[in-house]
Amino acid sequence: MKAFKTSLKSWLTGVLTLALLAPVALTLQSCTDLDEETFGVVTPDNFFQTPEEVLAGLAPVYAQLRAFHWSFWNISQHTSDETLVPTRGTDWDDSGRWRALHQHTWNPGDPVAEQDFNGAWVDAFTGVARANTVLANVEASSADIDKAGISAELRLLRAYYYYILLDFFGRVPIVTDPAVDEDNPPGNNTRAEVFNFVLTEVNEIRGSLPTKWDANNFGRVDQGVADALLARLYLNAEVFGGSVTAGGLQRGPAMWDRVVEAADRVLNSGNYSLAGDYFQNFRVNNHTSPEIIFATTFLAKGGLGLNFQMRTLHYNQIPQTPWNGFSTLAETFNSFDPVDKRTKFFLVGQMYAQPNEGCLGSECFSDTSSPPLTDRNGRPLIFTPEFFDPLGNRVTGNPINVDEASGVRVLKWEIDPARTGGDMGDDQPIFRLSEIYLSKAEALNELGRTAEAVDLVNAVRARSFDPPKSLNAGDFTQASFREQILQERKFELFWEATRRQDLIRHNKFNDAWEFKNASQPFKAVFPIPQIQLDANPSLSQNPGY
Repeated sequence: MKAFKTSLKSWLTGVLTLALLAPVALTLQSCTDLDEETFGVVTPDNFFQTPEEVLAGLAPVYAQLRAFHWSFWNISQHTSDETLVPTRGTDWDDSGRWRALHQHTWNPGDPVAEQDFNGAWVDAFTGVARANTVLANVEASSADIDKAGISAELRLLRAYYYYILLDFFGRVPIVTDPAVDEDNPPGNNTRAEVFNFVLTEVNEIRGSLPTKWDANNFGRVDQGVADALLARLYLNAEVFGGSVTAGGLQRGPAMWDRVVEAADRVLNSGNYSLAGDYFQNFRVNNHTSPEIIFATTFLAKGGLGLNFQMRTLHYNQIPQTPWNGFSTLAETFNSFDPVDKRTKFFLVGQMYAQPNEGCLGSECFSDTSSPPLTDRNGRPLIFTPEFFDPLGNRVTGNPINVDEASGVRVLKWEIDPARTGGDMGDDQPIFRLSEIYLSKAEALNELGRTAEAVDLVNAVRARSFDPPKSLNAGDFTQASFREQILQERKFELFWEATRRQDLIRHNKFNDAWEFKNASQPFKAVFPIPQIQLDANPSLSQNPGY
């Protein structure tokens, strides 16, 4: 199994990426040089002639998901109350980049902020462009291939890329043709139009997808992925189907019934079950988890691996010299129940030398029979929930500069013993079954069926508490359980790039939290990157910016 999985992952590395990019529109991706002639001879008449060639053509469309490991994850996480990157001495200041994200002080055209927003724009539109190009070639091919199935697969991937754009920027161009008129480039569609486009696409192609791929095709989209994406879209329908003005979010119609319908298709399919061990979803072999509906696949090879572990660990914790950056907030860490097994992914307290073997969270660096680790100044390496400056004073305002050990670290993904440098082979879940439980619970609560919603949340909590700590429906009103569900999603989906979206849906994204003041309500969407406005005069900036 592992050998075949490695083979599939290699297929997804996108070795034919350049071959498929020549026709792609430059107006949507001005920072990406797509005008390649080297492989210009690739056409539907001399390629896409066999199932193997079609699969090779899909590779770059899937491979683009790996790009979301950086800009997408960073701006999803660092704009929320889950993640903080303080300046540590001469490290991690980056001209205030991380402070701007956390404190919502970004401005359009600011080159510091632009690198993240434009990165996310280009990453997503590159996925769209690749899907459009391959889709056109598949549809033009005269080969005996499953055009309906392959086209559905590509359209679902394109819909997922558009979902990211919808979430981040709201008003983006809808482009389904690989050939775009550079003299008349597309302008912004409304957010509601983009939302309806994505919904229509997924609903139209769902029936042409496999019910579920076998284990040898882990990482490919199927009906379960379509339904999971629909559940998330419907859950956020008021946000995505509305608009963001200078005054903030103007909500569209709710679709709670549709959330329940999409969730039930996943829950009743018999194709998924909650993993007995929560952390099976984050091991190097997490492709074996019965809970993962869709994941981005990674390889323990240079440039192809997951690197969340490197972002959070101290420089001295493993030989590859991690980056000692990302941590969580004290108030967020303290919101977890100490007996919740999910707190295992936190690293806090004195760290001890760790053998070069697979582990995650508190399994690592906790062997008191090993030598205690020190920081680069020879002081004990003790991770603290609070932040302290280099002189030992607690920082309670803007964390301009803190010491090396401040901040609880999050080691949710296993350290891969087969890693190449900092590149690890753990896969990154995009949709898990537990999220489907929680999304259905939220919808049921909004429909006035709070007792049923409590039962679903308890089903997710059951594996994380021993003895069980079930919630009692009689203790909640609809309003108080709405707050509880937001908390439960944080506990279950922590550091999985869902928190920003949840906070927006619950009208809390612009609130103050640790190291952040209240922010302008129009920042529920990000600014259209200035470099894209300059490249395409048909685009206009989002209101408020």
